Amino acid sequence: MPRAARSVLAGVSLHVVQRGINRQQCFFSESDYTTYLRFLGQFCERFGCSLHAYCLMTNHVHLLLTPAAKDSCALAMKNVGQRYVQTVNSSLARSGTLWEGRFKSCIVDSDAYVLACYRYIELNPVRAGMVNAPELHRWSSYRANAEGHANGLVTPHPIYQALGPTVERRRAGYRELCESAPPEPIVEEIRKATRIGCVAGKKREEKGRPWDERRKMGSVPI
Repeated sequence: MPRAARSVLAGVSLHVVQRGINRQQCFFSESDYTTYLRFLGQFCERFGCSLHAYCLMTNHVHLLLTPAAKDSCALAMKNVGQRYVQTVNSSLARSGTLWEGRFKSCIVDSDAYVLACYRYIELNPVRAGMVNAPELHRWSSYRANAEGHANGLVTPHPIYQALGPTVERRRAGYRELCESAPPEPIVEEIRKATRIGCVAGKKREEKGRPWDERRKMGSVPI
């Protein structure tokens, strides 16, 4: 049976997940994390992907990015995955892939879902019980987006930039959002859409929501 085509549009953001084969470990040392991030930055730049948020877990990777062209994400992920596996296999004297097939992705279609995706990705280590606060996980973009730590990988999404008129206000607004996890129905929709490769979030779903509920979801600037 042929593989289903991905939903990808140039200039429209994607939530991307790459899992280890059989959900097994794909990062084995600190140098593996830094190697993956180096390749991620290199190939996102080469193939035209703006990276907004990321989190490297022990057995999978979450990304929020915007591709400049329809094939930008596929080319970047293919090259990152191949180069990373080659490097790890060489250092560990192993063979074979580390990844569970091709990566999964979904279009992130609305303001609320973009900021929910940011939070879903960067709060993942807290949700998994790995750390008590997102800034304690070294292998995510949280400290760049929330605290302003230097990070040459991350480009702010326009929806993130709408959180405030200055860099300081945007970071403060984002930290406030991250004091709570995104609503579980939104998280489940992001997961489901990523599994099947469709669109997460419709703008019409926000119509008629009370302002305070939309603010909690992240669709109203603070």
